[in-house]
Formats: sequence, structure tokens, C-alpha cells
Amino acid sequence: MTVTLAQDYKPTNEEEFMNENMQQYFREKLLAWKEELIRESNETLEHLQQENNQAPDLADRASMETDRALELRTRDRARKLISKIDAAMIRIDEGTYGYCEETDEPIGIRRLEARPIATLSIEAQERHERMEKTHRDD
Repeated sequence: MTVTLAQDYKPTNEEEFMNENMQQYFREKLLAWKEELIRESNETLEHLQQENNQAPDLADRASMETDRALELRTRDRARKLISKIDAAMIRIDEGTYGYCEETDEPIGIRRLEARPIATLSIEAQERHERMEKTHRDD
């Protein structure tokens, strides 16, 4: 069932967490983000195909190669983000979106607004990062 949102709808803490409006709001937000990433990826692909590798001197060629490597690394990050967006969309469909994978507590609207692909609450994320840092320092 698809919900039509008012154009100015923003989730608030006063309404039931992850009600149909909220789910639709985050679904649309995730889809728009995915479309933007795909559009940027296609632009990069076009740019790389049009780029001429025959730079006049070695310094220009090296600069072009550095730019190309940066663009490819950015596109790789976008590809990983798209898979996280797809996973978030599945969680919306399953009814688990917005809830911490560790504690099953609500992640919170402000965190989801800032990072719609979040799977952990702020507290769980901080615990996770502390554990990573502890194990990395060993």
C-alpha cells in the first residue's frame, strides 16, 4: 500500500514511530538518493568514455590518471552506498527499518534524517566504534 505524503511532510517525534507516513517519507528519500547516485555514476562513465588519454606531456597524463582514479574510487563508494540503500528499502518492506539491529530500539528520526541507511542507534554505533578501536589498538 502506497501512502501519498503532503509535500511539506517531515517526520516528528510526536507521531507513532515508523508509521506509514514515516516509512513512505524515508522510502522516497532513499529512492531519490539512489537515483542521484546512479545519475552521477552515469555521468562519470560518460566522462571517462569521452576523455582522451593522449595528453601532450607526462605531467598532464599523470594528472588525468589521478583524476580518473579518484572518480573511480568515488563511484565505488557510490556502488556500496546503493547496496546499503537497497538493504534499507528491504528493511522498510519488512517493517524493520528505523530499528537498531542490536537492540531493536528505535534509531531516532534525527539520525535517520542525517543517515537514512543507519542500522544502529547512536549508542550502539558508539559501542561498536569503541570495540573496533580497542581491537585495532591491540
